[in-house]
Amino acid sequence: MPLPWRLAMDRALYGPDGFFVSGTGPADHFRTSVHASPVFASCLLRLLHDLDAALGHPVPLDVVDVGAGRGELLRTLLAGSLTAAPVPLADRVRLIAVEKAPRPHNLPPEIEWRNEIPPALTGLLLATEWLDNVPLNLAVQTKHGWRYLLVDPTTGDESTGDPVTAEDADWLDQWWPTQTSLIKEFPSAGVPESGQNSLINEGVERAEIGRSRDEAWAGAVSRLERGLALAVDYGHLRADRPVGGTLTGYRGGRQVAAVPDGSCDVTAHVAMDSVASAGERVARCAYTLGSQREALRALGADGGRPPLSLASRDPAGYLRALADASVVAELTDPAGLGGHWWLRQPVGLTSDPLVAR
Repeated sequence: MPLPWRLAMDRALYGPDGFFVSGTGPADHFRTSVHASPVFASCLLRLLHDLDAALGHPVPLDVVDVGAGRGELLRTLLAGSLTAAPVPLADRVRLIAVEKAPRPHNLPPEIEWRNEIPPALTGLLLATEWLDNVPLNLAVQTKHGWRYLLVDPTTGDESTGDPVTAEDADWLDQWWPTQTSLIKEFPSAGVPESGQNSLINEGVERAEIGRSRDEAWAGAVSRLERGLALAVDYGHLRADRPVGGTLTGYRGGRQVAAVPDGSCDVTAHVAMDSVASAGERVARCAYTLGSQREALRALGADGGRPPLSLASRDPAGYLRALADASVVAELTDPAGLGGHWWLRQPVGLTSDPLVAR
């Protein structure tokens, strides 16, 4: 029986036998910045030290990872230099993983495991490739206006459903304009290439309704009393929405068809400006939106090759530095992970700690 995409995604990803709940974890199926290298966590650790100073060294200092997978990022932070700062963090930091899956049996006891974000946080709230997995509805443009897309969970076949609700119609009007209205607004932009979905190949526009992601991000930001909420994800802006959408699947390291049967990841890029606006309304502080490449370089990951002179003085050190440079290049590649958006939403702070460096 065909279902709205949001319901089908929710069951496929987070149901009792869902992809993120019952399997071995996302690391076996796709590569994120967290999995790519400890360099990513090292940069976040530098940001955490700056944030700690901006907050006046609170007790405790919360670090919450939303969509934590199997706790890989917090494990790496725990193994990092929590004591290597003028004001050590080890005795004050509280590491909290938020995930729907059961607690991993080998997770260090220092890491709390929850299925919801706790309230009244002070510190850093991380959402690394979480929002792209927040279930959302899809819509298709017809001569009678936007209508929901339905999907058969066993085959991935799509059909057209009811007209979108007033709330979703308002979101689409504000955040996902049709290509005709976009060309009027941004004449130089032209028409993006169509995606591979059969409906798009027939000239039909489809949209990924990000209102559920806005609500999820606003809810996460509302849990912070003081600190910084950081979302790192694939995304796009209003002037560059993809006419064919971005919905896809991943399994075993390969991109596959987005069939919401629980056997694969089902993901869609994030409308970052819409999400940012929702967070700003809650936090009542200005946000910063930029690329991962820019952010990691500001945190000391420049990706430069080591000098050749090091090879003669310290061959082993040169090889390590070369390997580190290669990893940083992957994390900052604008055509790959470096093209991720970094949305930084301060709460109760006068400025973004990264900008204030």
